[in-house]
Parts: sequence; structure tokens; C-alpha cells
Amino acid sequence: MRETLRGLVELTRPVNAIAAGVLTLIGAYVAEGIAGRPAAAAAAAIATVLAVGAGNAINDYFDADIDRINAPGRPIPRGAVAERAALAFSVALFAVAVGLALTLPLLALALAAFNLLALVAYTEFFKGLPGVGNAVVAYLGGSTFLFGGAAVEGDLAPVVALFALAALSTFTREVIKDVEDLAGDREEGLNTLPIAVGERRALLLGTACLVVAVLASPLPYLTGTLGLAYLALVIPADLVMLAAAAESFSDPTGGQTHIKYGMFLAAAAFVVGRAVAL
Repeated sequence: MRETLRGLVELTRPVNAIAAGVLTLIGAYVAEGIAGRPAAAAAAAIATVLAVGAGNAINDYFDADIDRINAPGRPIPRGAVAERAALAFSVALFAVAVGLALTLPLLALALAAFNLLALVAYTEFFKGLPGVGNAVVAYLGGSTFLFGGAAVEGDLAPVVALFALAALSTFTREVIKDVEDLAGDREEGLNTLPIAVGERRALLLGTACLVVAVLASPLPYLTGTLGLAYLALVIPADLVMLAAAAESFSDPTGGQTHIKYGMFLAAAAFVVGRAVAL
């Protein structure tokens, strides 16, 4: 029983799920809404944690055969959690997340409903399509900020900028992860971007998306939405992500890990920029 409970927790990728909840809170804060609607911000953050955990669990359910090659230590391949139990656990988490989302404003509820459909469609249909699965994950990652802003009915202008930058950099990271998982994906017959166009071309496309994000990152400062403190932090974040993209050509595992650090630093830039502006 203890091993099963441990396995269920592992299915959610708790660090990633909690990080997504924090990003939702960041979206609410950047939209200037946490102080006015703390309960809504908390409900949105908890719903995000549960939904991301559910999505990770259902992804492991659909990927059980692939994980036996790519990640045999995960709960299902190692026998800690049965496939049906993983599915039931995912459905239960989704149900609680939906219940929390029903307490939020209409725009946030609409985003939650759309994201739920996108997540299920990704795991069932889009994951193995070249570039499409990466784009869906990129949207879902960036939309956590939008969800937080919509939940507190705040100013969405800076949050939209944060969403766009996060989505582009997430797309890059997902392409790098596909290169990292190439052997298992090819064995399973998936047609991911590196398989369809080659590793180098896929990485070049991912890097190009990141360059667009980097070039666009000063816009919140140039438009006067965020101040100099934002720019002082976002430039180092850009440099970290560009270095990680370059690293991915020789070390995809290191590249996808390090680009995540730059993404969190970029999110911090928005928080500091908003804090100084208030």
C-alpha cells in the first residue's frame, strides 16, 4: 500500500504540478489581483496543481509502453501502480480541479474547460504529431499565467506578454525533450518533430522560437507596462535560455534542464517588474 501511495504521488510529478500552481499565482499577481481576490487566486492555484497532476498521471497511463523503454523507473513500468488505478486517480484529480474552477469568473472557467480538452486531446491524439504536440504543451504551460490573471479579473495586458514568452520558450524545451526521448519514441512508432525532420533541424526550429521570445522580451519595458527592474532580470534570463538552447545540440538532457531555469528567472522578472511598478 505504501509503495502504491508513493507511486500515485510520483505520477503527478509533484514538483512540476506545484510549480504550475505557483505560475498561476504569478499570473494573478502580475495582473494586480491577488490582494483584491485572494480566495480566487488560491482556488485557481490549487485547481492548476490538481489539473497538472492529473494530466501527468493520464500521460503516464497512455505512455506506459513508451516508459518501459524511456523511463522504466516510473510508477507504472516498475509495477507500483496499475494502469487502471492511474487512470482512476487522474479522473478523480480532474474532477476536484473542475469543481474549484466552477467557483471562478467566466473567463477563467472557459480557459479551464478549454485547457482540459486540450490536455486530453494531447495525450490521446496530438503527442506523436510533429510539432503539434509541442505546440499544445507550450500553450498549456503559458496559459497558467492567463488562468491566474483571469481568475482574479485583473489587468491581462502584462499577463498576455508573459503567456507569449512562456509559450515560445516552452515550445523550445519540448523540442529538446523530444530529442532526448528519441530512442523510445522511435521504438513506439511516434512521429515526433526530431523523427520527422531530423534532430538538428528540430533543434534549429526550437532555437528560432526561443530567439523570437528573446527579441520580444523587452516589449513590456518599451511599452511602459513594466519598469527597469524587469529588464534587469529578463536579460540574464534570456542569456541563460539561449545558452541552454546551444547546449542542447550536444547535450539535450542538460539543455532542457537549464532552459527551465531561465524560464523561472524570466517569470521572476515579471514579478519584480510588477512589484516595483505598484
